[in-house]
Amino acid sequence: SKPQPVQQAAWQSRRQSMPETIYPRGRTALLLVDPYNDFLSERGKVFPRIKPIVDEVGLLDNLRRLDGAVRAAGIQVVIVPHRRWEPGDYEDWDHPNPSQRLIMQRHSFARGEWGGEWHPDFAPKPGDLIAGEHWGQSGFAGTNLDFLLKQKGITHVIVVGLLANTCIESTARFAMELGYHVTLVRDATAAFSHEMMHAAHELNGPTYAHSIQTTAEVIAALPAAPRSKEPVQ
Repeated sequence: SKPQPVQQAAWQSRRQSMPETIYPRGRTALLLVDPYNDFLSERGKVFPRIKPIVDEVGLLDNLRRLDGAVRAAGIQVVIVPHRRWEPGDYEDWDHPNPSQRLIMQRHSFARGEWGGEWHPDFAPKPGDLIAGEHWGQSGFAGTNLDFLLKQKGITHVIVVGLLANTCIESTARFAMELGYHVTLVRDATAAFSHEMMHAAHELNGPTYAHSIQTTAEVIAALPAAPRSKEPVQ
């Protein structure tokens, strides 16, 4: 079921307590988490489970708009990929988590297969950074993501992609623990249910995120596109 009016009012109150966010060029990065075909394409293994939320929030169009806007604003884009499944993954682990068990059963994001390839609209472009693959749910745990961001002088991260209540939440919460300013984008992610989206943005998100915005709000807050350099005479 969808959040009730009283719950929406509580979220609005929390949101109003968040200060206005400014995204400084050169210090801000868009973290695009798990942009695989299995998540974002109609034939993907996971897509049918998130399609209702994807369609409701306009996820694909919002990701396209945000991707274009941050690039135009000179914001660094960082791809934060999940481990691509390979034969033998997780099978001899003492305690794989429930998500890893599902990946083991379904072979989600399989390396060398279409489902484990980037969605064509969100494949890395020149100048993008690609972090190491994360095995769990945080894009920081066991990867070079923090190192890459620090080498670029990044202090602010906008976290989008899949899934709202797993990899997005874990990556964003970990970013906060590492000292980054964290923005969640309510309609640039998805989950398996309204309850999961509600938990991610109305219950858990306000306890750690510095800003929870819509795609339109983030785009409006981005710095103006940098002026092209004057031609050398």
